[in-house]
Amino acid sequence: QVQLVESGGGLVQPGGSLRLSCVTSGLTLRSYTVGWFRQAPGKEREFVAGIRRSGGSTRYASFVEGRFTISRDNAKNTVYLQMNSLKLEDTAVYYCAIDPSWVVPATPAAYDYWGQGTQVTVSS
Repeated sequence: QVQLVESGGGLVQPGGSLRLSCVTSGLTLRSYTVGWFRQAPGKEREFVAGIRRSGGSTRYASFVEGRFTISRDNAKNTVYLQMNSLKLEDTAVYYCAIDPSWVVPATPAAYDYWGQGTQVTVSS
């Protein structure tokens, strides 16, 4: 049974940092591309960052470039999203998802399995 569990969200002031984790089970993580998405109230789910299977090349949405870093530890079956210089508009539920392809899709429909999400709130 494939499971993805996100953690690390919380309340942080603007300019602060958080590190999200996505722990996977029931699969061999190195065989999957992993994406982080977010969804704010009343908005569509949007791509944040992704890391390709086997080799780990990365892709970022323009609005997080230079602030967020995605990484993976296949031995721990975990993918991380380090978020620095957080802004009010980063407030959302953050989800991780997996896709067996060799690219990093930015479309949610391309991903096969999703976690339940973790809330990130940026507020002063």
